[in-house]
Amino acid sequence: MIHSAFPLVLLPAMACDGQLWARQVLDLSDIVHPELGDLTVDDSLSAMAARVLAHAPPRFAVAGVSLGGYVALEMVRQQPDRILQLALFGTRATLNARPRTVAEQGLLATAPHADPTLTPIVSGPVQAMADRVGPEVFARQQKALLARPDLGPAIDAIRVPTLVAVGDRDRICLPHDARELADKIPGARFHVLKSCGHLAPIERPGETTALLRQWLVGQDAGA
Repeated sequence: MIHSAFPLVLLPAMACDGQLWARQVLDLSDIVHPELGDLTVDDSLSAMAARVLAHAPPRFAVAGVSLGGYVALEMVRQQPDRILQLALFGTRATLNARPRTVAEQGLLATAPHADPTLTPIVSGPVQAMADRVGPEVFARQQKALLARPDLGPAIDAIRVPTLVAVGDRDRICLPHDARELADKIPGARFHVLKSCGHLAPIERPGETTALLRQWLVGQDAGA
């Protein structure tokens, strides 16, 4: 439970950069020192996790979306004593086949909304992130997921306050997939974000910030 400014490592989704977490970096700056983990260099989850751990503070909280969530789980497997809290968005207990191209990932990442005016607001920044990340990084990230390790040992190693959240319109990690993950973690809090696809921090920034704040200070974030 965090009561004062504390290191929070933020891990982006595939084909995303720090812009994914921009609102949370700003809105949570009163209680955390946010740091962005680099998932662009390596082509395996274990190497990504090791790189983030090598540059992270001695002990910290970590939040990840999709690819970032799987890297966070691998960090728990590698060095569980360093991680004090864990938040997983759009993350499953198992990994199946993933989209194979940037275009496919972009199509799946943002679910359609009842209000059509929301679509370009979200899809524009998402496409801009993918353009900045580029196809070479995407290929490395895709390779990392295709050569994924068994997540079971990492999930079994979790002994810290954990938030598992998912968008109700997520087509990459379905709500029941995320619920399955939450059910495997003792005491995990589970939350479904309404009218939200795969990238909650940018699709529902206010609600995501509120969830993270509740998680950081130990309030009930369940739904």
